Amino acid sequence: MSRNLLPVLALLTGTLFLFLGNGLQGLLLPVRGSIEGYSNEVLGLLGTTWASGFVIGCFVAPNVVRRIGHVRAFSGFLALICLNVLMTGLLVDDVAWLILRAITGFCTAGTSMIIESWLNERATPENRGTIFSFYISITLFGVVGGQLMVPFADVTLPTLFMVCGILYSIAALPTTLSKAASPQPLKRARLDLKGLFRNSPISCVGILLVGIANGAYGTLGAVFATKVGLDKGSVAAMVSITIFAGAIMQFPAGRLSDRLDRRHVLAVLSGVSALAGLAVVLVAPTNVYTIVILVATYGAAANALYPIAVAHANDFAQPEDFVKVSGGLLLLYGIGTIIGPTLGGPVMTWAGPHALFGVTAVAHLLITVYAIVRSRQRAPVPAGERDAYTTVTGTNGPLATPEGLSLDPRARPKDAAASEQQTTP
Repeated sequence: MSRNLLPVLALLTGTLFLFLGNGLQGLLLPVRGSIEGYSNEVLGLLGTTWASGFVIGCFVAPNVVRRIGHVRAFSGFLALICLNVLMTGLLVDDVAWLILRAITGFCTAGTSMIIESWLNERATPENRGTIFSFYISITLFGVVGGQLMVPFADVTLPTLFMVCGILYSIAALPTTLSKAASPQPLKRARLDLKGLFRNSPISCVGILLVGIANGAYGTLGAVFATKVGLDKGSVAAMVSITIFAGAIMQFPAGRLSDRLDRRHVLAVLSGVSALAGLAVVLVAPTNVYTIVILVATYGAAANALYPIAVAHANDFAQPEDFVKVSGGLLLLYGIGTIIGPTLGGPVMTWAGPHALFGVTAVAHLLITVYAIVRSRQRAPVPAGERDAYTTVTGTNGPLATPEGLSLDPRARPKDAAASEQQTTP
């Protein structure tokens, strides 16, 4: 294992600091914004603008990298992220925050794609699975580690914004100081909605709805916790527990989906997520332990939906189409994360903070109903012929970019075979 990871250790170290900064900034902004009295609509738009910038970055960043090179592009993207987070701490203004957040989302897509392309270049058929697993784990622990920094300083001071800048600066060092040759040009993201829907209607619709639910909670979950009276330590714990519960649940959920009709598993997990959300709406808890239990239940079920839906879509696709299918679903998820916070903010203003989970419950109920309907219209792929389930976590659920999808061992079934044929005498 050490032999497999040593060549990419510097890149993985930079990745850790990048996601530490992402996690800290992602939680710090809604908490500070709530204290400043920003409306729920504005706080929701912080997630909308970031997701919009990120989706645009998946299309535009490859052209930037192609023009100026990987190292310069990476340094430029991170410099902008550092500048933005420091300006966010200085300019406490809602309009300025929205603009800066959109730029940060764009630059985050660029930095993630460059790191993932470098990892792809270093990965071999033998160590690809190990590198992929460590990359997923690092993104998970980085985001959670950044979130858990929030309770250790006064969020009304610039201190945590400065810490964010330091983390991003450290993230730049391993890649910018590397002597390794630049990898191949970045892949352009493509979205074929008609092809996706023909391949798997439930995956197409389901992932859009998962994006809406995850986008609403991921942006406004901290706002909900702040407005119901939780202190900042409890807010950080609640958000982090949601991520960990989802990561743990993916293993048993994945095993079930490999044995049963994946649509039935999607229906059950979506139903559990909806029930947990409805419980929050109806009970309107304010006790921290009740909130954590309900939200952990919600997170465990909700965060396991995305990889099952991706695996189901690939059950009906050719192995060589993995990146095309998964990349399209990833962008659909991104569109959902744009819609979710935009809906969640006004709903919370109209019906109170607990109503956030009404938005997620509606999305998950729609998944449950549609999954049951689709399971009666199309036979499942036999268990022995299904795509391999792989756990997927990240800043908002799935891996970040199309470059990250290429790192998945499932993405190169034919490449590996072709390589073996070329080396055979």
